[in-house]
Amino acid sequence: MNILIVGSGGREHALAWKISQSETVERLICAPGNPGIARHAQCVPVKADDVKALVRLAEEQAIDLVVVGPEAPLAGGLVDRLTEKGIAAFGPTQAAAQLESSKAFTKAFCERHDIPTARHRTVDNMDDARAFLDTLEAPFVLKADGLAAGKGVIIAETRKEAEAEAEAMLSGKFGDASATLVIEEFLKGEEASVFALSDGKTAVVMKAAQDHKRIGEGDTGLNTGGMGAYSPTPAVDQAMLDRVMADIIDPTVKGMAEEGAPYQGVLYAGLMLTREGPKLIEYNARFGDPECQVLMMRMKSDLVPALKACADGALADLPALDWDARPAVCLVMAAPGYPEKAEKGSIIRGVDSADDIEGVEIFHAGTAENERGELMAAGGRVLNVTASGDTLRHAVERAYAAANRIDWPEAYYRKDIAWRALRPSN
Repeated sequence: MNILIVGSGGREHALAWKISQSETVERLICAPGNPGIARHAQCVPVKADDVKALVRLAEEQAIDLVVVGPEAPLAGGLVDRLTEKGIAAFGPTQAAAQLESSKAFTKAFCERHDIPTARHRTVDNMDDARAFLDTLEAPFVLKADGLAAGKGVIIAETRKEAEAEAEAMLSGKFGDASATLVIEEFLKGEEASVFALSDGKTAVVMKAAQDHKRIGEGDTGLNTGGMGAYSPTPAVDQAMLDRVMADIIDPTVKGMAEEGAPYQGVLYAGLMLTREGPKLIEYNARFGDPECQVLMMRMKSDLVPALKACADGALADLPALDWDARPAVCLVMAAPGYPEKAEKGSIIRGVDSADDIEGVEIFHAGTAENERGELMAAGGRVLNVTASGDTLRHAVERAYAAANRIDWPEAYYRKDIAWRALRPSN
């Protein structure tokens, strides 16, 4: 089978690493890829959001399955265009991808299908924003309706801050993505992420993970695309997984089919586990990043048949997925200045030495090579140090031991990955 992976980040490197292990794969191509992905796949310089060029590439290379990593090409209709050409794709159509590309769509969808979520209102002007803020207590949650590279969510601690942020967002802080704004109540509880595969009719739960969205230790500071993750999480046991499937995932798959936009691909539910039960914070229409990295470390089954079954509407025939019971963690090493203005170009050494530690895989997220062939930082989140271990603490120790071998003085990374799970009460 000839497979094309779309994307260039740590998620796509983890997918390439896992897919390359399948005996069904004859050729593996990635567009555009990165220096780490190049170890597993042929990298082709086609941008991940260039839908026409990607379709042309898939045709020219006789691709049997396209695996779409990031959200932008999904929102841009890549799967629709591939389907028109008779090329199988893992990922939702443009209409189904609205579950991620439009927060307002998702909130209205939850109302229509009785899916538990936060009390909310969609607004496009300050008068409506102020009126709804009047009904809430601090802190306040403000979300850009459209895609904002994982940074379009603001948690305002005071009413004054909430009004200022709402005005900035409606005035273009995130461009067209925040021309419409979703304001919602702040949910109290513990965050977790549950992933499920869907073929439009059937949903198969994967595993839960917990990520670290904030830049600072103790989950403080600005929101990021994710500073680390771990799986499993003690917050989501089998009973909770069953409830999430029954109350959130299954009604979503059924509802999307009823509305004429069957969802095929991976459905990533960001959840708040409240006293009343799990509530949906948001959906992503693709694997989380860095959650994908820990899931791929734990998945023992061949990934390719599962991806193809989603595309073919054949999940019901797929054997049960096999998972490693051992925990896995991912530590994100970021460039200085991230998540505001990341400083690019610093030289990174020692990655191969870190990769040599047992149970460790270094996934490249934002790297490039300079004219001398040296590895350098080329993005905000740059390296994903991912490790498995006999216990969660063992996995964490391996990840930090690997990070310490990487010679990159400018790097920033959190020192408390998996801190919630490692608390004495757990």
